[in-house]
Parts: sequence; C-alpha cells; structure tokens
Amino acid sequence: MRCPFCGNDDTQVKDSRPTDDGASIRRRRQCQACGGRFTTFERVQLRELTLIKKSGKREPFDRDKLARSIEIACRKRPVAPERIERLVNGVVRQLESLGEAEIDAGAVGEMVMVALKALDPVAYVRFASVYHDFREAKDFETFVGSLSEAVNGAKDTPQ
Repeated sequence: MRCPFCGNDDTQVKDSRPTDDGASIRRRRQCQACGGRFTTFERVQLRELTLIKKSGKREPFDRDKLARSIEIACRKRPVAPERIERLVNGVVRQLESLGEAEIDAGAVGEMVMVALKALDPVAYVRFASVYHDFREAKDFETFVGSLSEAVNGAKDTPQ
C-alpha cells in the first residue's frame, strides 16, 4: 500500500479488524519511510462489473462514485452515514448477485431509486431529478405529483 503522505510503497500493517457491519476490513498502517499513520479499508469484490451507459459506452463500475451520488442526494437530510453505507453495500450486493459482468447503468439507477425511496423521500426526489434529467420546474411537479398519487392511492386501497 502506497503512503498517502510521501508516496513510499513500503508500509506496515499495525492493526487489522473487521468494520462494524462486517462488510470490510479496517487496517491501520504506518509508513516505514516517513512514519505517517493512515487507515485503509478492504472489501471483498466478487467480480469485475462493467456499466453500459445510455450512449453505449462501457466503463468499470465505481462503488465510490455510486456512494458519492447517494451522499449528495442525502446531503443535509437526517440520514446517518451508516445507513448510506448499508444502502450502497446492498446495491453492490444486488449487482454482484445478478451474475452478469456487464450491467445496464439504468438498472443501477433503478435499484438506487427503490432504495432511496424507502430511505428518505427528499433524497429520492433529488436523485430522481438528476437520474431523470429534470430540465424545468414542471418536471419536478409531474414527478412529485405521481408520487402523491401513488401514496394517496395506497392509502385509499382497503386492506
């Protein structure tokens, strides 16, 4: 592991333990050259995933990019970082369990939309606004209107 302070390749693991959710390993490391200490996280990756974009372009799946987009949608919302991490882990596990090496980017977006809808309605609308490429206020009105209809329809349905 390369030292983030001096770039030296010779670092030593000082402590290693599983994270709270058990999905990764937390390692404390120390650089042999500069003495700097830093933490790394290792997680199991079952297979290399490739996303197929709308344009047809293929790119490697980037878990961190997915996490950043969800964090942006949840910014200034009462959502604990642990819940976001669990959501990301859940989406990644779903993708890996599909058994496909190439995955349509739209499928990833839909998985995130379903998960965010259950997590936080405002984050869901924020993510949807980027995912569905809202251009004007009318797009928001239409989307939120369809949400309201779905919620009210569910309330009116006898159980």
